Amino acid sequence: MAEVQVKDSSGKGGKVRSKKQVPHVDLTPMVDLAFLLITFFMLVTTFNKPNVMDLGLPAKPKENQKAPDTEIDLSNSISLIIGKDNRIFYHQLDRAGLTEQTLQETNFDREGITKVIEQAKARAKDQSKFTVIIKPTDDAIYKNFVDILDEMAITKNEIYGVTDIKSWEQEIYERKVGSSSATATTPTE
Repeated sequence: MAEVQVKDSSGKGGKVRSKKQVPHVDLTPMVDLAFLLITFFMLVTTFNKPNVMDLGLPAKPKENQKAPDTEIDLSNSISLIIGKDNRIFYHQLDRAGLTEQTLQETNFDREGITKVIEQAKARAKDQSKFTVIIKPTDDAIYKNFVDILDEMAITKNEIYGVTDIKSWEQEIYERKVGSSSATATTPTE
């Protein structure tokens, strides 16, 4: 605030000497300005929204309501098995047809899994019902799972599901991984 200086007069004539006072700076306007600026920037700043992946999960059925049995035609689906060491396998077969030779391996790039999904969708009987079934193993890393979910957006597959790998698929997967690692470690002569 502004200060008013009052002059003391002693009634005597002569020279008037002013008293030396310690300089005083009033900081009240600066504090007011600081709070105004803080308030202004808080009101006009756009807050960052958290980057969250939207997973549309189905609603839980009621206790007395039984979920309808849905049979997925194998030509309208593809199963992706996410394995260890950044490996991914796929198949479109049932329990009887799946072997180590029919479980195919690909990679996570554009010429790999993207092309596989697009080709399987093109071969599907009903492309509107084409389903991708994602089955991560216990050895899979989270980054690979997120990459596959990104592939669903890239390939515009709106129908996909995440489920546990079946025991018979797990056995064939382990034999395939075991046989490929055994051939990779076998020295050549």
